[in-house]
Amino acid sequence: MTPRRRKHWGWGHEDDQPPAAELAQTAAFLSEHLGFGSRTPEPFVALTEVALPAPRLTAPPALAEICTADAHERARHTYGSSYRDVVRGFRGQFEHPPDVVAIPRDERQLAEVLDWALGAGAAVIPYGGGTSVVGGVEPDVGDGFPGVVTIDLRRLNRVLEVDPVSLAARIQAGATGPELEEQLRAHDLTLRHFPQSFEFATLGGMIATRAGGHFATVYTHIDDLVESVRALTPAGVWESRRLPGSGAGVSPDRMLIGSEGTLGIITEAWVRVRPRPRYRASAGVRFPDFSAGAAAVRALSQSGLYPANCRLIDPAEARLTGGGDGSHALLVLGFESPALDMDGRLAEALTCCGDHGGRWDEPALSPARSPGRESGRESGRESGRESGRESGRDPVGTWRDAFVRAPYLRDTLVAMGVLSETFETAVTWDRFPELHRTVLERTGAAVHDVCGAGTVTCRFTHVYPDGPAPYYTVLAPARRGAELEQWAAIKRAAADAVLAAGGTITHHHAVGRDHRPWYDRQRPEPFAVAMRAAKAALDPRGALNPGVLFDGAR
Repeated sequence: MTPRRRKHWGWGHEDDQPPAAELAQTAAFLSEHLGFGSRTPEPFVALTEVALPAPRLTAPPALAEICTADAHERARHTYGSSYRDVVRGFRGQFEHPPDVVAIPRDERQLAEVLDWALGAGAAVIPYGGGTSVVGGVEPDVGDGFPGVVTIDLRRLNRVLEVDPVSLAARIQAGATGPELEEQLRAHDLTLRHFPQSFEFATLGGMIATRAGGHFATVYTHIDDLVESVRALTPAGVWESRRLPGSGAGVSPDRMLIGSEGTLGIITEAWVRVRPRPRYRASAGVRFPDFSAGAAAVRALSQSGLYPANCRLIDPAEARLTGGGDGSHALLVLGFESPALDMDGRLAEALTCCGDHGGRWDEPALSPARSPGRESGRESGRESGRESGRESGRDPVGTWRDAFVRAPYLRDTLVAMGVLSETFETAVTWDRFPELHRTVLERTGAAVHDVCGAGTVTCRFTHVYPDGPAPYYTVLAPARRGAELEQWAAIKRAAADAVLAAGGTITHHHAVGRDHRPWYDRQRPEPFAVAMRAAKAALDPRGALNPGVLFDGAR
């Protein structure tokens, strides 16, 4: 059977691309729904019409079996998955493809490729699932290198060992979310880390970028799940001791988490796993406005209930995704457990929501129960309940479907001339109202100035007792051929507003090349000096992912 190929320009596999008639129907629907965007989608540029720059490097014969200069592999490894990446790939613009793509089968081969590339003076880009939305894997490394070698870890995709006593697993870095979950399923275990890019994101990529998962409280970042990390660096093997915790100085695995491929290439990690959940309970709660919902979410985040899902969606985004009619904010609230019924937890959470003006439909609970366990009990704040389903739909399920489809939908938006960008941050609760106002005003003004129309919407992806992680989505009419300039202007306005209001430049999207200017402003200079010294000691030629976190070769 011929393996499925990923698109060379967008999200998903080549056979995921809808036929022209279906694409036109989708574009017509979206155009009417948004109020802008062409009903006539532009076709993407086929790879056969693209002339890639000739490779500047050739792998030695000993590595020829695992190295390629195939046009499709070089094109696919040129970009990640940001709006800017998709636009350039869609238009057939591949100015800086890697010269060689290496796909090692094990750590020994990876080490051989790394030794050869460093000896040749090449830049080296570690590559997982290619899901970066911040320019984290683009081989645009300047003129200081005679070539670029991208090392794709997709063949290092196995769960190597499971410790059922300590509830941990040793997993290779190239395992995608579905691959590692399927292997853990045989042990009735789960990593329980589901970023939106789950379908293609790899464990190594999640660790290198400090990824955030779908679950909204407690164990949200991959940081919380890492027990130890192993990586290959130009200076040797870096492997932290496997421990539940340690106070022995600066943590070696914490330095690798978030290093974005600049200090070493992560090859495997021990991660904390848990029994698969058997009990779930969830509800969609409506609030009259986003501020009322935010007050409820703050109370929930500080209550000790720790919902698995606590995503607050503003009225405009709820309307766009089909989770509402635009008259209310929607809270997607859920609990889960491998052993305990969640009815009581949800009942307490709904009481809290009702205290802040929340309303929900009957039935409030929709638990998935273990075999042989059923319960007819219902709980919740009576004053907040309403009979019947809103418009006969489940707003939680509708929003969840939209969440999963979003990366695929963006390809269609690009084809119909719609600028689609997202950015996220985190801030303490006391500063959230000012940050939210500032970001909406400044980003909205930039969207109007640059595009003439458009929307800026918000949702909370994660919440902590001391603050939320707001996630903003921009949708606006794009001028074909000028999308990158429009994107850059809006990105600057949004990022400047986030930093000015005291937020972080990124909560879980990572730094990459796109966020680098603001990251330099955010990090303390003594810390930057220390990190540059560590980089110089581990990678004296600056060959690993130049331009990400650190300056490239000069």
